[in-house]
Amino acid sequence: MDLDLATALADARTEYDKMVAGDWYRYRYGPELADLTTSTQRTCRRITALYDEDRAAAQAMFRELLGTVGEGVDFRPPFYLDYGHRLHVGDRTFLNADFLTLGGGEIRIGADVLIGPSVRLYTPTHVLDPELRPQGWERVSPITIEDGAWLGGSVVVCPGVTIGARSVVGAGSVVTKDVPPDVVVAGNPARVVRELPRA
Repeated sequence: MDLDLATALADARTEYDKMVAGDWYRYRYGPELADLTTSTQRTCRRITALYDEDRAAAQAMFRELLGTVGEGVDFRPPFYLDYGHRLHVGDRTFLNADFLTLGGGEIRIGADVLIGPSVRLYTPTHVLDPELRPQGWERVSPITIEDGAWLGGSVVVCPGVTIGARSVVGAGSVVTKDVPPDVVVAGNPARVVRELPRA
């Protein structure tokens, strides 16, 4: 959907409120956005520094940072989040090192999910108009990773994508559209390469 500039400029809501609603907003405007990302990234660095010395304290900070965290969630630092409260992680999920979520779109990761190293979850899309793009217009779309999925190392998931339950995404894949349950996808863009036995 293209940006209606007149409507967007007339919108009196804060940039944060527009972001959360999934509407066009300017990520370079609104001090609340910069404050939130700066605070979140600072906390990510603190958790990383603390992890080797006091893992329990690092895990407690991690739980406070995220929107929701299930039981038995495990992670390996470093990791990088823009808005920690927009990330929700289900029971027994594992996040490997160098995990990154970008933008303020809501991200829901189910239970028993395996996230490989250097996985990137991107929720923002910038305006296509080359004259408007430098003004910082973007909108975010949610990402959902359903129960039991496995994302291999260096996978990129694009805005608005749902990865179905128990599906596997091959290392280095770029996922640009929804993945059904119980399949293996791979490539750039990721495509179904085989089906898995149904649960």
